[in-house]
Amino acid sequence: MLLSLGLILLLGLVLAGLFKKMRIPSLVGFIITGMVLGPFVLDLMDDSLLGISADLRTIALVIILLRAGLSLDIKKILSQGRIAILLTFLPATFEIIGTLLFTTYFLGWAWIDGFLLGTILAAVSPAVIVPRMIHLIENKRGQARGIPDMIMAGASADDIYVILLFTIALAFKQTGVFQISDVIWLPIEIILGVIYGILLGKGLVYFFKKVHIRDTIKVLIIIGIALVLLSLEGPLHYSGLLSIIALAMMIYQDYPVLSNRLLKKYEKIWVFAEMLLFVLVGTAIDISVIPTIGFISLGLIGFVMVFRQIGVWLCTVQSNTRFKERLFIMVSYIPKATVQASIGAIPLALGLTHGTEILAVAVIAILITAPIGAFLIDFTQNKWLDTVE
Repeated sequence: MLLSLGLILLLGLVLAGLFKKMRIPSLVGFIITGMVLGPFVLDLMDDSLLGISADLRTIALVIILLRAGLSLDIKKILSQGRIAILLTFLPATFEIIGTLLFTTYFLGWAWIDGFLLGTILAAVSPAVIVPRMIHLIENKRGQARGIPDMIMAGASADDIYVILLFTIALAFKQTGVFQISDVIWLPIEIILGVIYGILLGKGLVYFFKKVHIRDTIKVLIIIGIALVLLSLEGPLHYSGLLSIIALAMMIYQDYPVLSNRLLKKYEKIWVFAEMLLFVLVGTAIDISVIPTIGFISLGLIGFVMVFRQIGVWLCTVQSNTRFKERLFIMVSYIPKATVQASIGAIPLALGLTHGTEILAVAVIAILITAPIGAFLIDFTQNKWLDTVE
């Protein structure tokens, strides 16, 4: 494992630096590092590291969500409440509908297979979006109408919504039985996740104000609680990801001085977590499955992206956002990476129909949308968002 970590650090930093000089997001270098070192190319990654890859990606996701929550201003989100709420589900719903139409009429798939693929494709990547939105908040860009806050909150909740739908679709595909209880539990899990997160966040604020502890220890305590929340979400029927965001948001609202200090700590952790996350995403990409669906997948991704952009645009109509700000929100909802890498291979692993094609589309979606989306966010932020003095 030591050799694997050493190669990840060295090759990852070299490729990330090269791509950054070419004004291409460094995450592309990390993804390529994972693909090259991974089991489908040079196979230089230790099996023990690959065996805990999913857990490591989850820890990185926790860091992302905590950074998001510690930066989210609930007042700014509420000021654009309608848009913020719609962004959590409407773009993803439109993309799932687009996937259903394409797979049904162009590929001849059963509706459940198209729906399953749609739930995989519809998730945006908080790993790409959150760090960029935090950067905008720190530079007070787009803050007049809370654009970065809305995008960050919407994108994080978007993943939760899509993963819950994926779980329902997978259960139906395996059993052939539609459980109405799964649908009923969907809003309940969301509400419980928020409640638990708020209560824990307020409890932590009270504790941190009463007990003097180094900020580094506070960071570790919060990460530990977040991991426990994720591990218990199954048996207790709540959204662990949403609990983590709500917990961090409560710290921001009730103890902003501490929130700012903790955020700086998590930024330092993210330097390595980002590299590890995207390298491990790269190791999950099997480029050999890409030819199985060929150029059809490119058409599918382009087709559903149009549906997603329509969904994003509809979220912003009749609002006080400017035209360029609406375009920026649309651009920000392009990148995909972590969710596709995490669940894209599950249908194939379970031996489900079209599992190979589903994985191929998920792989191509990562390779196309992650770098393009990241580049467009970086390229347009200074042109389409104003700075608040």
